Amino acid sequence: MSVIQIQATIMGQPYTLACREGEQAALHHAVAYLDQKMRVIRDAGKIKGTDRIAVMAALGIAAELLASQQTDGPFAGLTIAEWKQQVAAINDVLDQALAPQEKLF
Repeated sequence: MSVIQIQATIMGQPYTLACREGEQAALHHAVAYLDQKMRVIRDAGKIKGTDRIAVMAALGIAAELLASQQTDGPFAGLTIAEWKQQVAAINDVLDQALAPQEKLF
């Protein structure tokens, strides 16, 4: 299978991305999902800077993935709503930790 390039836009920024032929739809879907997550974080107004927004979006997506895979442990059996509460709590802690740094800029 050959590798092809596609054009994508995330939070208004253009990107050229590579994927295997036949996987374009999945990559476009992933781009749209990431773009939506980042825009929600940006629009909340608590976090500034695209890099920080990207990290927060990645943490949220990683938590969603881990929640879908986890079968045991302290968060096993939580509903999606409960996981969202956990992610929101983590976001609040990170917001508090990053707030002093925002004043530097």
